[in-house]
Amino acid sequence: MVRWRTLTGLLAAALVAVTAGSLTLTAPAAAAPPDGTMTPNVVGGTRATQGEFPFMVRLSMGCGGALYSPRLVLTAAHCVGATGANTSITATLGAVDLQSSSRITVRSNYVYRAPGYNGSGKDWALIRLATPVTTLATLPIATSGAYDSGTFTIAGWGAVREGGAQQRYLLKATVPFVNDSVCSSNYGGDIIPAEEICAGYASGGTDTCQGDSGGPMFRRDASNAWIQVGIVSWGNGCARPDYPGVYTQVSYFASAIAAGAASLGG
Repeated sequence: MVRWRTLTGLLAAALVAVTAGSLTLTAPAAAAPPDGTMTPNVVGGTRATQGEFPFMVRLSMGCGGALYSPRLVLTAAHCVGATGANTSITATLGAVDLQSSSRITVRSNYVYRAPGYNGSGKDWALIRLATPVTTLATLPIATSGAYDSGTFTIAGWGAVREGGAQQRYLLKATVPFVNDSVCSSNYGGDIIPAEEICAGYASGGTDTCQGDSGGPMFRRDASNAWIQVGIVSWGNGCARPDYPGVYTQVSYFASAIAAGAASLGG
């Protein structure tokens, strides 16, 4: 039961076009999956203020990401193709409004997908930018499980309802941690506890949704700085009761992410 929260899989690579006057969603040629479920904007969210989350990245294939370093964006493996040279992705940074005249746009030059990724688990990837972005704060990742509980912040430009359109403005919300046993029970054992972390309300109503894949789930650390604990991965629909969002557990992959980043020049 894998319902990616991205346009790439279930919406057949639908393209989000940001023009001078409008944000439009080009309809996909393929139909929705036979069970009627959709992929995962932030449902139940509110608009983020300019500069609130400077590390947030919008990717042209319809995914989110976080600025891991001035040249690298951390996102989901299911958002990208195989490891190798890739100049087809455009990253938009530095603005909550995707049409803002102050937005920064940078092309990719390489993709590093998690070694061994096969569609189940290991849902992380790095995108190297052609030029570094040195004017924005990066988002450190958790290197232990110390912050893998509590209340988390999610943010993205994805849909505000299941099957809805992508958004022009960045939205944010908070969601509580859901322990592995409850999440696994809800999903019939499809969770990989060591590699995935769940968050959401039993009553539903607040969640990531279509177009949020690859974006960060984060919280404050002991120094009150933001730290990334998850990557938007999958879920059954958006904000449904008893179906929390499922996120890649960053702390489990911290050393592998660091090694991948080092191989790309940091």
